[in-house]
Amino acid sequence: MIKLHDKYFKPFISEEEIKVAIRKIAIEIAADYKDEVPIFVGVLNGAFMFVADLLKEYPHLCEVSFVKLSSYRGLTSTGIVETLLDVPDSIEGKSVIIVEDIIDTGRTLQELVHLFSETNVKEFKIASLFYKSSVYKGEYPIDYVGIEIPNKFIVGYGLDYKELGRNLSSVYQLNQQHSMINLVLFGKPGAGKGTQASFLKDKYNLIHISTGDVFRYNMKNDTDLGKLAKSYIDRGDLVPDEVTIKMLQDEVDKNSEANGFIFDGFPRTTAQSEALDNFLSSKGMLVNATIALEANDEVLIKRLLERGKMSGRVDDQDEEKIRNRFEEYNQKTAPLRAYYEAQGKFHSVDGIGSIDEITTRLSDVIDGLLD
Repeated sequence: MIKLHDKYFKPFISEEEIKVAIRKIAIEIAADYKDEVPIFVGVLNGAFMFVADLLKEYPHLCEVSFVKLSSYRGLTSTGIVETLLDVPDSIEGKSVIIVEDIIDTGRTLQELVHLFSETNVKEFKIASLFYKSSVYKGEYPIDYVGIEIPNKFIVGYGLDYKELGRNLSSVYQLNQQHSMINLVLFGKPGAGKGTQASFLKDKYNLIHISTGDVFRYNMKNDTDLGKLAKSYIDRGDLVPDEVTIKMLQDEVDKNSEANGFIFDGFPRTTAQSEALDNFLSSKGMLVNATIALEANDEVLIKRLLERGKMSGRVDDQDEEKIRNRFEEYNQKTAPLRAYYEAQGKFHSVDGIGSIDEITTRLSDVIDGLLD
């Protein structure tokens, strides 16, 4: 067991297992590119160790370069990816192997593919040492995979926890010292649920389940549930709660070893709260707390109108429509609040202030649950 900052990690993947996986990837790439000189493009910071060892195992001539990306903190629930070190000019007309340390949801990969799609490379393929297939929602195939792993938070061999652990020769996984914790996060439009959920999931190693994201994923990928939901939407009907619950159940089942979940966008009514409780109970789980981000209407209206100018979202550009959304929220949330207050699980947090200040307030509530 090792300690990095405030967290403990236990051994997960040995140095020898990593070497075997890298050797496998090198052999597979060599078989595909034995008659040409590919360029390996590593993604900093995490892939530096993987790139070095992969090149040692690669038996043919090759070139190497790097790109570096960074996600801004706190602007959106998915993050905004900034390119810090761009694609090199020397790749034109060449075959490129993008080398990643780990691929999970695929958000960073999406930006990488966008970068290379705008160049005149001959072709590009993707190699990842670690791959979380259960949470990958990207649309691009991963051509070379070293080790497929469950959705665990890991450090070592280039991967870090708050910049510590990159130099470890083996890989460690987070030691889950606490029992599972499940949260429901809600608030009016513009209250910052998505932004805060993004921070909390990283800080407490939780899975963020956004109902909107789940719906879009199922409909985009034409799943059975996506088709069913779309059939109701196309008729102008509300999607039944049991369909939404089944989508959430699939997400929970895909992350069976998770430390807990943040539910965002569901439940919205008492009936949905009861359905969620019943579903979690069937899994031996429960909602530990619901946290409402409270904010003055006028502050939120100003925030949404500013957001509407940037995003172009029509529903964020009309003050009357915004007030109607607030009224609908008030009508639905009042009984929801009473439902969780009766269980002693309702917590209210001031949603006005800097992002860090609000995160601290939310963390105080969650830390109180873990004590």
